[in-house]
Amino acid sequence: MTTTGRFTLPSEENFAEKTKELAALWGADAIRNSDGTHLDEAVLALGKKIYSAYFPTRAHNEWITLHMDETPQVYLLTQRVLAESDTVSIDLMATFYEEQLTPNYDADPARYWEVIDRTTGAIVDPANWTVDAASHSVTVTGATPMHEYTVSFLAYIIWDPVEMYNHLTNDWGDKEHEIPFDIYHPATRKFVFDTFEQWLKDNPTTDVVRFTTFFYQFTLLFDQKHREKIVDWFGCSCTVSPAALDDFEKEYGYRLRPEDFVDGGCYNSAWRVPRKAQRDWIDFLSGFVRRNVKQLADMSHAAGKEAMMFLGDQWIGTEPYKDGFGDLGLDAVVGSIGDGTTTRMIADIKGVKYTEGRFLPYFFPDTFYEGNDPSIEAWDNWRKARRAILRSPIARMGYGGYLSLAAKFPKFVDAVTHIADEFRDIHERTGGVAAEGELNVAILNSWGRMRSWMAYTVAHALPNKQTYSYYGILEALSGMRVNVRFISFDDVLEHGVDPDVDVVITGGPVDTAYSGGDVWAKDPRLAETLRAWVRGGGALVGVGEPSSQWFQGRFFQLADVLGVDEERFQTLSVDKYFPPVTPDHFITEDVPVDAAAREAWEQSGYRIPLSGCGGGQGKAPLGGIDFGEPIANTFPINEDVTLLRADGGQVQLAVNEYGKGRGVYVSGLPYSAANARLLERILFYASHNEDRYAAFSSSNPECEVAHFPEQGLYCVVNNTDQPQHTTVTVEGGSTEDFDLEPSGIAWREL
Repeated sequence: MTTTGRFTLPSEENFAEKTKELAALWGADAIRNSDGTHLDEAVLALGKKIYSAYFPTRAHNEWITLHMDETPQVYLLTQRVLAESDTVSIDLMATFYEEQLTPNYDADPARYWEVIDRTTGAIVDPANWTVDAASHSVTVTGATPMHEYTVSFLAYIIWDPVEMYNHLTNDWGDKEHEIPFDIYHPATRKFVFDTFEQWLKDNPTTDVVRFTTFFYQFTLLFDQKHREKIVDWFGCSCTVSPAALDDFEKEYGYRLRPEDFVDGGCYNSAWRVPRKAQRDWIDFLSGFVRRNVKQLADMSHAAGKEAMMFLGDQWIGTEPYKDGFGDLGLDAVVGSIGDGTTTRMIADIKGVKYTEGRFLPYFFPDTFYEGNDPSIEAWDNWRKARRAILRSPIARMGYGGYLSLAAKFPKFVDAVTHIADEFRDIHERTGGVAAEGELNVAILNSWGRMRSWMAYTVAHALPNKQTYSYYGILEALSGMRVNVRFISFDDVLEHGVDPDVDVVITGGPVDTAYSGGDVWAKDPRLAETLRAWVRGGGALVGVGEPSSQWFQGRFFQLADVLGVDEERFQTLSVDKYFPPVTPDHFITEDVPVDAAAREAWEQSGYRIPLSGCGGGQGKAPLGGIDFGEPIANTFPINEDVTLLRADGGQVQLAVNEYGKGRGVYVSGLPYSAANARLLERILFYASHNEDRYAAFSSSNPECEVAHFPEQGLYCVVNNTDQPQHTTVTVEGGSTEDFDLEPSGIAWREL
């Protein structure tokens, strides 16, 4: 087994000897510096490939302090203020952190700001409001009493949000705040490229320029208590300037309003159904960003260095899944590995020579402190990532932060030693080839391929209460024996469903980009196309509130395909009859149901039909499945639907025959091994591939099988920190038993 290579080690000042020791132990062939650190000459002399973090638009306060009107800008929305008379005063900075943000009074507020009566939605004439820069306030006259008012105003970003986070996390004290700058301004753009040209000359030992990242931070704004206030990993809010707005108007023929950015307080979250203004701004911004990224990449190559992009921090505008990304000339993409989904987000990027994952935990004092065991997170992170790596390999791995912290934890050091060796072993055995996928699955939403593996996300790898029931679908798929692609509603409208797709998955909460919003009412061709595809033998899986839009007396516009709809309190006078639940089915074959719960369910019987709710609802829950946050008031559209779970008077899981195809409804699936197994069975059943399910399957959902036919190999992985036993079935029906150690992996030749 190879014990060296494919590993990037962070280092820092005055730590050369330990760096050399850990580089040998972990098999590092490359060394990098982290934010706020530099590499000693002794480290540079170790003969390793040298990565140097480079920040094009920060860490040069000597420039930007002389050009403070060229920092990045953002449209901010004030709190809503109630007018109790015909005059109301609004504090601009009441809910924002003044060390990070300050209003832009340099550009004419009457042209670039907006005051809105939020009770009516009317724009207030600038003649009726005045700005007081001394008090950071706007006063509205002629207001309507008992109406709420807001101000949308431009603000300068005067502290880089990531450096600010690192500063506060690591208690850097009186270290000077790094001020970001915006290359949209010609003078600053020239400074950025001139500075980089000099940096290339001054750093001859650097082999890889690790751009961390480029020009515009994703939306990351803090409140007056230093807490995160607005976080959107896909947000383009922090990309605005009067010059860019004016140029946009010239190029696109219409002027963007402040409301197009603050979006009523939603700030154009990726959950919002994207509007024309939002899409146009993304196109405009990415065109500008990419032209300048290419120039940086070309300069790196001319200096004999590789250009690597960190998919994080200031990645906005690069759009790695948008057409043309490969034209930027980048050599590599590196990103933070938070789970299987974020692993795939990095690994599936095309147009670069290789991809690299930065594993967790980050070597920061919030994890590496006395009494904590960082190895627990290291193993958990590796198990999540490994599932995905087997399906879509990354070429390299590494860690970030302060190596001096990690070195104090021998158990963690041992864990990384094992993980690094196993990572290299996977590559050595498979040749960096992905395991075979047995089905082709398409995720359908408004964003499509442009947000591959980015659906259902707010912050990087941090699902929340409203998202985890959907995000779990992606996490399950990230390591499943299927091939995954992302398609948009526009793709279906323009081209239909690709003939090689076995299953389409769609869904999300109502009025979001993931369920589609009013696209279902505006263009009947969408429903027509999907219905025809399923009736011809396709498979549609709907999650949560799929195809939801109240229209023509129905909420789920594809309820006829899925067999399920949702009561929106409009048809309470129409009875809904539930057929009895089918407890035993191909899909639920691996679901462990408590024997006592099943007996209680069997003995309780069903409710007598009542007006408005219907019969067939079990009096006791059958249980056994975690569907996450409930979707209330779902019901079968007829009694031919097969209900697999309908606990609590609503449908959680149902299947429906639809012509030659099948529809499956599931209310939600947070990630777990059991739910990943359930989803896998859903996909094989929906696509009429039950007969293919057994080959390369594991009897234990906590263990998964990856098949590499070109190499004549398969492996079995234990995705837990406990010993596991499983029986693996291969092609032809033969089986083998495996006893796997915690986090273990076993390989077999076929």
